[in-house]
Amino acid sequence: MLDLVNYEEKLKEAVRAFWGNREEAKQKQIELGKVDQGERAGVTGGKNMDGFITLILDIVAANGLKNAQIMEKRSVLALPGYFRPTKLWDLLVMYKNELIAAIELKSHVGPSFGNNFNNRTEEALGTAYDFWTAYREGAFGSQPRPFVSWVMLVENAPGSRSAVTDRCAHFDIFEEFKGASYQKRYDILCNKLVQESLYTTATVITSPRSSKDSGSYSELSNLTGFKTFVTTLAGHVAAEAARLS
Repeated sequence: MLDLVNYEEKLKEAVRAFWGNREEAKQKQIELGKVDQGERAGVTGGKNMDGFITLILDIVAANGLKNAQIMEKRSVLALPGYFRPTKLWDLLVMYKNELIAAIELKSHVGPSFGNNFNNRTEEALGTAYDFWTAYREGAFGSQPRPFVSWVMLVENAPGSRSAVTDRCAHFDIFEEFKGASYQKRYDILCNKLVQESLYTTATVITSPRSSKDSGSYSELSNLTGFKTFVTTLAGHVAAEAARLS
C-alpha cells in the first residue's frame, strides 16, 4: 500500500503558507521603504513553495526512501543539460548516486496572466526537452527514467477565470484553446506535457488570495490534479526503494 501521508490536509497547509509567505514578504518590503514593482516582493520572498516541498519530502520518506538525499539549496540543485551546461531545479531527490526525482514548483499570481502564461509554457517545454535529451545522451549515467514533474499554483481570480480571445492572422488555432481561460490553458498545457511524455506528471491547482486562512484550492481535471501527482510520486519512490534495496 502506498502512503499518501494525509496529503489533502498537508496541501491545504502548503496553500496557507504560500499566501501567508507572499504577504509577509511584501509587508517587509513596505516596512523597509522599498518600492514594490507589482507583485515582485511576494514572488522574491523565497519561501512561498516550502509547504509543497515539505509534503513531497514526507511522501519520499513514507514510501521507502527515508535515507534519500534531498536537494533544496541552490548550490546543489543543478543538473546537466544538453543545450546548456546546467539547469537549476526546485527540488531533487537522490539515492545511491541515482537521480530519483526532479521537480519544478511554480506559481502564477495576477494581475498579469497573458505574457506570464506564455513564458511559463516556454520554460516548461524547454526544461523538459533539454532534460530528456541530456538523459538520452547519458548525462545521468545508466539508470531508469527518473520521476520528472511540473507543479503549478495559479491564483483563482477573474483574470485567470475569464475567457480569452486570441488573434492568429494566418492559420486557425486549435479548437481547445478558443475562448479558453488561463486556468483552462494551464490544464490543457499540463495534459499535453504528460501526453507527450515530457513530464511524468504535470499538475495545476488554483487558489484565491483569501486562502491564506482556509488553505482552500481547486483542481481542474483528474489527470492534472494533485492526487495524480502524489500517487504517481509515491509509486515511483516505492518502486525505486525496492529496486535499490
